[in-house]
Amino acid sequence: MNYDDILARAQADHLDIFGAFHPNPDDGVSRAAQTLLLLGPHEPGFWAAIKSAPEWDGLPDPIDRWSERIINQIAADLGGTALYPFGGPPFQPFIAWALKSGRAWQSPVSLLVHDTAGLMVSYRGAIALPEKIELPSISETPCTTCEAPCVKACPVGALDASGYDVAACHNFLETPQGSDCMTNGCQVRRACPVSQSYGRVGEQSAYHMSIFHKGDSA
Repeated sequence: MNYDDILARAQADHLDIFGAFHPNPDDGVSRAAQTLLLLGPHEPGFWAAIKSAPEWDGLPDPIDRWSERIINQIAADLGGTALYPFGGPPFQPFIAWALKSGRAWQSPVSLLVHDTAGLMVSYRGAIALPEKIELPSISETPCTTCEAPCVKACPVGALDASGYDVAACHNFLETPQGSDCMTNGCQVRRACPVSQSYGRVGEQSAYHMSIFHKGDSA
């Protein structure tokens, strides 16, 4: 099975390959793994798939439970091993993997930015394959030619190159002015031009904001 076949298999279940690389022994992947594939939501359509899934049952962590069911099956079909960014500690080094994939970079506001998902990037899981498959050429960061509207987008300056002031963000979300972020998603993430072309629906962003503000897991 080649890269395009795997991509089609993932997209059939509303996931996309968000990056891939051939790991070294120091990457935190099994020595038997020859290829690591990072999976994220395939848009448009991911949110509709989640809401129609059996995991959307009112119990905690519906997206994580959906991810485990779907990615475990894809991994089994490919003869690989499923890995997840949740379920720890210890946690898998997904940020390091994302950066190594050549399709995600540190943005001017310190968050990861992805070549197709922008600042809306999220990783639902990964699959370690025992075969070394040929991978597409890596991308260039979209920030190189961007005017960086993300830098000035946060109303309280909670996100910048120095990091993330989580307390300032939560305090702002408690105010009437914070209702836009709660309803439509983080203004910084939305300001990214790549995010705007990604296709995530506002209802999904509102859900993640509500979970984030409560301090729960999605």
